[in-house]
Amino acid sequence: MEDLVGLLERHGFVAAGEEAAELKAFAAGDEALLSAAVRRRLTGEPLAWIVGGADFCGLRVGVERGVYVPRWQTELLAQRALARLPPGGIAIDLCTGSGALALVLAPRAARVLATDVHAASVACARANGVEALAGDLFAPLPAALRGTVDVVCGVVPYVPRGELSLLQRDTFTFETPLAYDGGPDGCAVLRRAVVGAAAFLRPGGALLLELGGDQAQLLGPDLASAGFTDVVVLRDEDGDVRGVEATSALIGAA
Repeated sequence: MEDLVGLLERHGFVAAGEEAAELKAFAAGDEALLSAAVRRRLTGEPLAWIVGGADFCGLRVGVERGVYVPRWQTELLAQRALARLPPGGIAIDLCTGSGALALVLAPRAARVLATDVHAASVACARANGVEALAGDLFAPLPAALRGTVDVVCGVVPYVPRGELSLLQRDTFTFETPLAYDGGPDGCAVLRRAVVGAAAFLRPGGALLLELGGDQAQLLGPDLASAGFTDVVVLRDEDGDVRGVEATSALIGAA
């Protein structure tokens, strides 16, 4: 096989060196397995599906085929969620996918529950050791948790429908739009998450949601009407918006 790094670079893979190293480690010297893995990657299939996992916040997270792949852009949100979670606290991870966020929070928490409507994601998260429930946002959660949760976090679908076509080439060739489609302005699911979080968080509990662009501003009125204060827009080192953090000031709604 020709130089793998050069091959990946010519096909437009930005992190060619890192990907080549991961593919070679996966193949473990089996040239036939490596060739098959490279052929799959050149079609745009997510690397995590090929090698069976992805690194996230220092953890190796198993990622089954068809499941949303955790991105490095979400690590800031995970770190903030961990900082807001008291030792022995309770956390909820919405739209958990592989369970990556839940896994980051688990060592500090007494309990982390995760939800997802995608059956393959629920199975994958469970295989990773996450207490994952099948259902839409807060629907499958025990009612007894209302008003007791310390942290609600999630990477819910937030791409504006009109911008779905702008996503990178491997996204909809392999991944489901279910993980991305946030409605006309990208905030449809985010708004429902805000309302649900107000019911489950204790006073002083934290809501952390991934979003982008001007969505923190669009979500501002919803956060205020749901009783959230101290709203902070999370930005990465380049100044790009990665999420929103807010504090519940209300007792969980009935």
